[in-house]
Formats: sequence, structure tokens, C-alpha cells
Amino acid sequence: MINNFRYFFDIVKAQKVKRKLVLAAAEDENAMESVQRAFNEDIIEPIFVGNKQKVYEIADKIQFDISKFEFISENEPMKSAQIAIQIIRDHRADILMKGFIQTSDYLRAILNKEQGIRGTDLLSHISFFEIPAYHKVLAVSDVALIVKPTFEEKVSMIQNGVNLFHHLNIPNPKVAVLASIETVNPNMPACVDAAMLTMMNKRHQINGCIIDGPLAFDNSISKESAEHKGIKSEVAGDADFILVPNIEVGNALYKSFTYFGGATVAGVVLGAQVPVILTSRSDSERSKLASIVLAACY
Repeated sequence: MINNFRYFFDIVKAQKVKRKLVLAAAEDENAMESVQRAFNEDIIEPIFVGNKQKVYEIADKIQFDISKFEFISENEPMKSAQIAIQIIRDHRADILMKGFIQTSDYLRAILNKEQGIRGTDLLSHISFFEIPAYHKVLAVSDVALIVKPTFEEKVSMIQNGVNLFHHLNIPNPKVAVLASIETVNPNMPACVDAAMLTMMNKRHQINGCIIDGPLAFDNSISKESAEHKGIKSEVAGDADFILVPNIEVGNALYKSFTYFGGATVAGVVLGAQVPVILTSRSDSERSKLASIVLAACY
């Protein structure tokens, strides 16, 4: 069980390996602050690509001496991303991080068929939430990339997430497949998909986890709610990982957890050749640091 984000730090410290991180369009103060903290914690060694004048102004402001690090000057954010990705392709860095660049441009560079870093798997995003009201860290996918996943994409999203849990030393994560109700209604595609995923898990077509669904959100995170509805499940009330039916549900949960629930979030894109950090400009420096540490675990 992952009790809090300190768990990620402990894994990275135990590895005793400092990862190379390249920050694309590095002229972003929050991103720079999180990179500074991650460097000070001996987690990463940064490479910066971006507007040299702006980056050095930020570095001076936050008292971060970046003169000893590799720096590639490029004023155009899209070109910064392309350069950062080439650094990954050249095996000179292990983690790619988004700075002051539009998400669409960042993803376009990553997914470029000839010069990108797309792997063999589906790219999907997973967020981990440290929520005061829940007894452990809760993961949710997908809140950022896949708008309306097909059934096949849901299988890949689960496998991407489960693979990350295995890197986090959680050998059998509990996956709740979310729907609006906990019974199978043939008129509701989310319920049908959830039932099929559950059966695939039972018949060892999806391994390394325990899947149950359809489960409504309350059943997923509250044992009391599950018991009240007569649900007997290893997952209900104790989910490690929630698979949402579409990005609208994921986005609503993300913002509910952070704005109403006081959660801190760490997120990473899976399925590329390296972990990709895709944070929002509104994310706190602590969230961005947690995302770096999560990526370093992988």
C-alpha cells in the first residue's frame, strides 16, 4: 500500500541512481523550482532547453545556480520540445518534462512518427492523488490524454498503469473500473466494458492486478458504501487505481480531489520510450516535484 508520496522518494533513494531529466521550454518558474528541489534531493541531473535570458532570470530569482548544467538555447517552445526529444532519442536523458509550452505542441512533438518518442504501447496518463480523506494514495487514468477510450484502449490503459504499480513494488494493485452504477446495464457501455474487463482479469487475459467493475465511485473508495449495497469485492472500498470511462469524468475527479479534497497530485504519461511529465501550469511546485519523483521511480 502506498500511504503517501514519501513512498516514491524512498523508492528513488533506494535505487541510488540519479536520473537525467530534460526540461523542454524551461522558462517556467514552477517547473524550474521543482527541478531545483529534485536536484537538491539527488534525484535528477537536469538538462535545460529554452529561452536563455528568461531561464537565467528565473534561476536568479529562485537562487538556482544552473551554470554547471547543460543548456541549449532555443527561444521557440515547439523547437525546444523537439530538441529535448532528440536528447531522449540520443539516450542522453531518462525523463522528459514539460515547461512553458502548450500541451498540444508538446504532445505533437512526442507523437511525431519520424522524430518522436512514442513506444510500442498506447500513450496514457495516470495521476496519483494524496488525498487526506482516503487511507492511501489513489491513482486515476486517464485525466489528460485519451478523450473517449475504446475497449481495447482501456485494456492498454490498465496494463500501462499496472506496469507502473509493479515498478512501485505493488505486485497486485486493485483496479476499480468506474461507471455510474455497480450493476451491469446493457444500455450503458461503461458498465458492459467494466464487466468484460473484470472477466478478462478472472480468466488471466489481464494479469498482475485485481479488477472489479462496474463500480460506482462511492463503492470504489468506501467499504461502508459497498457493504450497504451488498457488494462483496476485494477492490470495493480499497481501490488503488480507478479507470474512468472518459476524460470528462477523469477531469472532474482530478479537480474535485485537488480543489475540494485538498489533494496533492503527481502525474506521468506512460507508453512512450521514457516517462513523460505532463503537468498543468496551475499545478503547484510540490505537485511537479512529486511528478518528477514518480517518473524517476519508473
